[in-house]
Amino acid sequence: MLLPAARRLARALPPARGCAARGCSRRAGAQGLVLGTYSSEKDEGAPQLTSAGDAFDRLVSGKLRELLLLCGPPLKKGKTRIFYGLHQDFPSVVVVGLGKKNAGVNDQENWNEDKENIRAAVAVGCRQIQDLEIPRVEVDPCGDAQAAAEGAVLGLHEYNELKQKKKPVVTPQLHGSTEGEAWQKGVIYAEGQNLARYLMEAPANFITPIKFAECIEQKLRSFSSNVKVHIRPESWIATQQMGAFLSVAKGSAEPPIFLEIHYLGAANTNDSPLVFVGKGVTFDSGGISLKPSSGMDTMRADMGGAATVCSAIVTAAALNLPLNIIGLAPLCENMPSGKANKPGDVVRAKNGKTIQVDNTDAEGRLLLADALCYAHNFNARAIVNAATLTGAMDVALGSAATGVFTNSSWLWTHLYEASILTGDRVWRMPLFEHYTKQVTDCPLADLSNIGKYSRAGGACTAAAFLKEFVTASHWAHLDIAGVMSNKDEVPYLRKGMAGRPTRTLVEFAARLSQDSQNAQ
Repeated sequence: MLLPAARRLARALPPARGCAARGCSRRAGAQGLVLGTYSSEKDEGAPQLTSAGDAFDRLVSGKLRELLLLCGPPLKKGKTRIFYGLHQDFPSVVVVGLGKKNAGVNDQENWNEDKENIRAAVAVGCRQIQDLEIPRVEVDPCGDAQAAAEGAVLGLHEYNELKQKKKPVVTPQLHGSTEGEAWQKGVIYAEGQNLARYLMEAPANFITPIKFAECIEQKLRSFSSNVKVHIRPESWIATQQMGAFLSVAKGSAEPPIFLEIHYLGAANTNDSPLVFVGKGVTFDSGGISLKPSSGMDTMRADMGGAATVCSAIVTAAALNLPLNIIGLAPLCENMPSGKANKPGDVVRAKNGKTIQVDNTDAEGRLLLADALCYAHNFNARAIVNAATLTGAMDVALGSAATGVFTNSSWLWTHLYEASILTGDRVWRMPLFEHYTKQVTDCPLADLSNIGKYSRAGGACTAAAFLKEFVTASHWAHLDIAGVMSNKDEVPYLRKGMAGRPTRTLVEFAARLSQDSQNAQ
């Protein structure tokens, strides 16, 4: 599985297609090498290798450049070529296309293009090495060792815990020793996202509410000096008067859990914390408002909000970030039974507001309502919640970016700038009063859990509902439904649950830890 990264990380896999070398690649001690090359302004001329590529080319008396010139046009971004027998220490060498050198931040794409190109190219290269069943691979830092490590570790990850036949394990490590700190940081970031991917991908009978909580507790055990984990049972939830949360949980035989994590990394443990809140529905059938059976199995990942925020805290602990973070994850299943919520039922949230449950499949906002009320107990510097909340978010943005609804431009700026660096983008969405009126115009209660115009602006009305449980000046709601899984959109992630936007949350926390000024 994952973390703590300080102890275990540091390797990734490279690319390979080749039949010729399959036999020798299994040799004990064999290792692959991934090197980068940039696109040249012209289609002709000598390949523009990275500094590590240049050094290797000199080591093999210019043979690498010679072969690259002989075997076709210059490598385009994300494409690879593999060569065998160039050097006895590296029987297989994969050269990957990095695109234009020094491309920088792409204002149209809202990300750092150099970093994204490196992640994608290194991931492809490492997978080819894995295909050759080579146990180790050294990776060219390509000018940004952190991005290279992220590409390697993210690109090699695959959930195969329950299969007898597994892909060969490949250990990636940095080629050269000058950027070791940045490489290690990239490994930690990537392992954090891989933890979220693991939790989201695992079957719902393996990751129940209690097993989720125990997994996170185990990951944080080695940081016990400044981390406390509280696994709150149903009796505690009841004493907190979290009626909205309990109304969802009562339909399942699995008891609910409220997971509470305290990471005290700041020099002053009394400093106002960053509070992360994550929706933790470990399986969402829709309840009485039952979902269609097709694709329902993916609802094992409806705890993606809890997975990403808890993984971000594990990563922050591994990085020893100098700030205080509190993580809150209401965990339960949403199932149909004789005890389940019925459409039209009215429940009472922790702050006393009553909610008419017009659709039992709009359950995530009920969990978050109570958790957000509880989050206000901590004098938070900022409250950020994440949830696979609405299919409407997927319709609006697809998998391109996480939708962010926030009452704070200061908070938005930090999230946005963090996402440019990680490539795991965010996009600001509206919190207009227009949407609030659609959830407060309710015949039986203070609020309805769906907007009165049903399908219109579903992600926005869900955010407006959550806003009714927030009084903090700096709050952001991240709807991650569209980025929950990956088909082929993100080239350095395999098909499956994506664990997004864990790295953006980590980078956001890191930026906040360096922000010497209080939010204004």
